[in-house]
Amino acid sequence: MAATYERAREFLYRNARPLDIARFQYHFENGGRDAALTALAAYQNEDGGFGHALEADSWNPNSTPIQTWTATEILREIGFTDASHPITRGILRYLASGKDFQGHLWYNTVKSNNDYPHAPWWRTENDSISNNDYNPTACLAGFALRFAGRDGELYRMARRVAKEAFDFYTSKTFVDIHTSSDLLADSHTAACFARLLEYVVKSGITDLFDVSVLREKLKRQVKFSITDNTAKWETSYVTTPSFFFNDRDSVYYSDNKDVADYECEFICKTCLDDGSWNIPWSWAGAYPEEWAVSKNWWKGGKAVLNLLYLKGMGKL
Repeated sequence: MAATYERAREFLYRNARPLDIARFQYHFENGGRDAALTALAAYQNEDGGFGHALEADSWNPNSTPIQTWTATEILREIGFTDASHPITRGILRYLASGKDFQGHLWYNTVKSNNDYPHAPWWRTENDSISNNDYNPTACLAGFALRFAGRDGELYRMARRVAKEAFDFYTSKTFVDIHTSSDLLADSHTAACFARLLEYVVKSGITDLFDVSVLREKLKRQVKFSITDNTAKWETSYVTTPSFFFNDRDSVYYSDNKDVADYECEFICKTCLDDGSWNIPWSWAGAYPEEWAVSKNWWKGGKAVLNLLYLKGMGKL
C-alpha cells in the first residue's frame, strides 16, 4: 500500500487543484489548515455561498446549495470548527439569507447552472427540489445547528428544518418509491442524514429529536446502501463503504466490516499507473473540453479521499 500512496502523491502534485494538494498536505505531510482554508476561500462569493466549480460537475460561478455543501464537507474533513472564521460566517450568512431556499428545503439544482458547463444532472428548467429530497438540506441544517449562534433566527430555522427532516425520514408512513421500503434509494441523500446526525451529536443538542432512533435507522440504511456485489465496483457508479465512513471507529463499521476491509484491497488494486483512479461517470458527451478538466479535478479529490480511507483503516 506504500506504493499506492507514492503513486497517488505524485499524481496529486502533478495534476490536482491547489485545494486538493493543500488537503493532502494537511492530512499526510504536516501541512497547516491555513493553506487549505486559503484555497477553499477562492471559491467563496460575497454572499457567503460557494460556486466556481468547487463541485467539479458544475462550473456555475454563482453560489448554490450543493457547492456550499461541498465546502462544508471540506471543512469537516480538515476538522475545522471555528464558527468565527470568515469562511464559516459567510456560509451561515448565505444560509440565513433565504437565497436558494423555499422555506423548508434548499434547492438541489438552480437554473443558473444551465448558463455554464455542467453535467446533465445539474441542468434544470427551474430552481428545483426532487421528491422532497433532503440532499443537501439535511446536511446544511446540521451545519447551521453546529455553528450558528443559538439565540439567532438561523439556528431556530435550522432546528425546524432538521426536525422536519427527521420526521420525514423516520416516519412510519415513509416509503421510498424506488425501494418499496423505509430506506432511501439515493445514497447522497442518506449521507446527508448521516451528517445531520453527526452535527447534532457534536453540538450536544438533546431536545430536538431522538438521536438513537436516527442512528439505528442510519445503521440499517448504510448497510442497505453499500453495494455488496463488489464485481460492480470497477465498472459502475456504486456506493462503497467509504461513501459513509473512513475509519474503524465509525458506528457503521462493525456492521460492514468485511466489505469495508475489502475496499482497502480494492483501492490498491484499481490504482492506475499514473496514481489516479477511474471516474465512473461522464457528462454524456456534453462540454467535452470542460469535462476533461473536471474529470482531472475529480481524480485529485478522489486520490485524497482514497488515501484518507486507507489511513483511517490502518493501512497507511
